[in-house]
Amino acid sequence: MTENDSSAPAPDRAPALPPVADRAAFEAELHALRIREKAHTREGDAIAAARRRLPMVEVDAGLELTGPDGPVTLLDAFEGRRQLIAYYFMWHDGHEAADQCEGCTWVTNQVRELEFLHSRDITYAVFCQGPYEESRRYRDFMGWEMPWYSALPSNDELLTGRQVGSMHIVCYLREGDRVYETYWTTLRGVEVMDYDYALIDLTVYGRQELWEDSPSGWPQTMDAPPEHPMRTNGRPIPQWSRIEAGRSDDLTPGPRRNT
Repeated sequence: MTENDSSAPAPDRAPALPPVADRAAFEAELHALRIREKAHTREGDAIAAARRRLPMVEVDAGLELTGPDGPVTLLDAFEGRRQLIAYYFMWHDGHEAADQCEGCTWVTNQVRELEFLHSRDITYAVFCQGPYEESRRYRDFMGWEMPWYSALPSNDELLTGRQVGSMHIVCYLREGDRVYETYWTTLRGVEVMDYDYALIDLTVYGRQELWEDSPSGWPQTMDAPPEHPMRTNGRPIPQWSRIEAGRSDDLTPGPRRNT
């Protein structure tokens, strides 16, 4: 819908509603949809099985990252575990916190409890594609606790053949001191980190974004440009609770401060 589309609900008007049915009719429609949902789940299982059968490619285990104590290697980032999932966080050098990537902020904000990953011998870490001190301050502002590194020293080598500066999930396997890449994805592939959209997709109004196939009159996000549905009032949405809590979003490198 566009601003001039007569089907768009007026700001002061309640959004359209689904038709009302009796319980039997509702359950019949839901049953038909459930057949498709189960097929979708089984296809996801089949894709995961194919993913487990992919070949792997060796990566230089000595590629340099920057961590809280200075230079470390890709091998170090495994923290002794067999597998590593690295999220490559987009970074806008020299920009304020409000200008940092809303998509990376959205998915990174979902990753809280790591113990279940650890139980499968998996380490999860963020590989920020910007300088360590500046990006570390953003991590602290957001209150994230996962391992955080700057991939800046080795971005080009770590993301060989891919768009440096874009969001990526990359999976690695360690065999002794040798490291192999087993899978990677980007763009909407990173939605696997998110539970908000998974839950929102279950609701009648869905994500309320302009690209969705929704009935006429369904509400859509109008307080953000269509290309930035994860922003509101000029910031990535999760930042606002931190601002309201009084945390400093100053990313200027310098001595570590309590905020």
